Amino acid sequence: MFTGIDEVDWASLRHAHGSAADVPGLLRGLASADAAEREAALDGMYGSVHHQGNVYDSTLACVPFLFALAARAEVPDRAAIVELLVSIGTESAGPPARTAVLAGAEAFVSLAEDPCPGVRRAATAALVRFLDEPARVLELLGRRIAVERDEQVLRALTASLGLFARSRPAEAAGAVRLLAAQSGPPHSPGTRLAALGQLGLGAPERLPADLVPTAVRLLRERSGHRTTAPAPGRTEPDTLVGRIRRLRPSDEEGSNLLRTLHRALDHRVADRIALLVGQLDSPDAMDRCNAVRMSAGLFREWRADFRAPVSLIGAQLRSAEDQLRDAAVSVLAELFELAAPAADDLHALVIARPDLWTHAWERGRPSLGGPLKALTRSGDPRAVPVLAQSLAGPAAPAGLGFEVVRLGAAAAPLAPALRRRLGRIPLDSPEAAELAAPLLAALTALKDPAAVPEVLRLLRGAPDGLGAREALVGQAVRALDALGTTARAATPVLRGLLDTRHAAVAAGALWSAEGDAQAVLPFLLRELTLGRGRGVRTAAEQLGRLGAAAREALPALRALAESGRGRERTAAARAWWRIEGDPDPVLPVLRTAWSENPYARGAIAECLAEMGPAGAPLRDLPSGELTAARRHTARPGGYGSHDIARDERLLADCRTALARR
Repeated sequence: MFTGIDEVDWASLRHAHGSAADVPGLLRGLASADAAEREAALDGMYGSVHHQGNVYDSTLACVPFLFALAARAEVPDRAAIVELLVSIGTESAGPPARTAVLAGAEAFVSLAEDPCPGVRRAATAALVRFLDEPARVLELLGRRIAVERDEQVLRALTASLGLFARSRPAEAAGAVRLLAAQSGPPHSPGTRLAALGQLGLGAPERLPADLVPTAVRLLRERSGHRTTAPAPGRTEPDTLVGRIRRLRPSDEEGSNLLRTLHRALDHRVADRIALLVGQLDSPDAMDRCNAVRMSAGLFREWRADFRAPVSLIGAQLRSAEDQLRDAAVSVLAELFELAAPAADDLHALVIARPDLWTHAWERGRPSLGGPLKALTRSGDPRAVPVLAQSLAGPAAPAGLGFEVVRLGAAAAPLAPALRRRLGRIPLDSPEAAELAAPLLAALTALKDPAAVPEVLRLLRGAPDGLGAREALVGQAVRALDALGTTARAATPVLRGLLDTRHAAVAAGALWSAEGDAQAVLPFLLRELTLGRGRGVRTAAEQLGRLGAAAREALPALRALAESGRGRERTAAARAWWRIEGDPDPVLPVLRTAWSENPYARGAIAECLAEMGPAGAPLRDLPSGELTAARRHTARPGGYGSHDIARDERLLADCRTALARR
């Protein structure tokens, strides 16, 4: 197995953490008779030699030895070694890695017929990925399907057929025929579900018309046939691989089957909702848990009437299964106002489980617990008394104020407690800005005039220093801006900030307090023409608030609107309209910005609502947005936790813009 390993100059090779001198030990560890040593070696391979999917010269040097290990029947855990080889050879790893694995691809033929089911399962995808003989690959897959009796290997063979059909469309007909055969009797429910998913991805025209009821029925049949369940109390070693395994769903195979079906249905949102409803109504808790997890991607990417699945996700909060309940809470917390159909169940859980009001972290301050966060974000006023109790405790959960914002005016009873918390922040603490930010956000949203003394205390007493003071001052000035004329006591402090990096926001707060355009106009013009980044956008926004009094800024605003970037351009165009009142030169800028930068659409929709009939030539923009099925922030690779809320706000702004025609 290791012939020639000592002839490789490993010390001159590299991996993610430097010299690859330790790699021979890792390779030998993969063949160890000791399970813990094998696990540690595999962890080392993924943690350094193939770190985060990357390939190094040491990775390429390992490939022949990994093939040798995979071929020896006496080596335990060979399936993991085959999986590692497949991962190294994927196209995303680069041509050298793929070439290295292709050189040994013939080995996968015998591995696909290995006595060990795990090895056969891992090798099936390799046949499609690395054996460059399509007819032979299809014949091998068909032969294995005919004789295979292990259900997990059959699922892998089905997935390999789907991969073949998608990657070799010219030769896909044979693979599609095999998949169609697998999608019906006498195959098991799991295999039929897998085949339907692969048909949906590669040959959707072959899907049955009654796909959703068929899939739900097969799902329940599969659950009824499930003979094994995760062992209670099962523990995984504290390694990278072990931690990944702990994060996997209890029914990982079921999760993968459903994920494939949802991917296949893609934009068929009504069908996906119906499938989710069927899953969420299953008598099997693992099926429901998989459905909850699957729902997150649907909600993030698409717009639809989600009340039925959201209500059913809320019903999972009554489950005694911690994993199911926690998954439901996690999804609902991302939905904000869309979680309203689950609000009763959220409230019931919050009342029944005070221990879930906060979440303790190993390091750092506790944060708001998931159920209370989800209830608050939904805008339900029943969260207010519970939040008041949390604020009355010795340490308020971190970030509580940011969530309070979602409650709007209903959170007014919390203002005194928020002010007290703000007034107790030690200004010499390095955490002062972090502690103050959520409290300032809440008091700003509530426009609480009684908060002026506490905000002034922050401005006057914030310690010198780069990051902490700068962040704290910016947050405090924005709070004063929202308080309008009630913040007049702060004007001397605000004037002192007009020659700092906070000039634009300080000028806006000063305008709000005094209404003297001439006092702030020079500073805003300076920031507009000489500032950078967010300061330029803020200056444009503040100039727009001055209206006709800021006509002097029109040349600079026009230039920024016509040649600026992203949201700066939108802010300048909006200010241009507010100052001059002529929509004709502004509308083309807004149209271009709408198509170029989806993240500017919210501000543009607000501007169109403000313009009323003057914005009629751009009526097609909000109208088209309201008919678009995909969320404007939908993008590959994941989503931020507030993307749904941003998109729903955009839709609300679009409706307002159309109503003010």
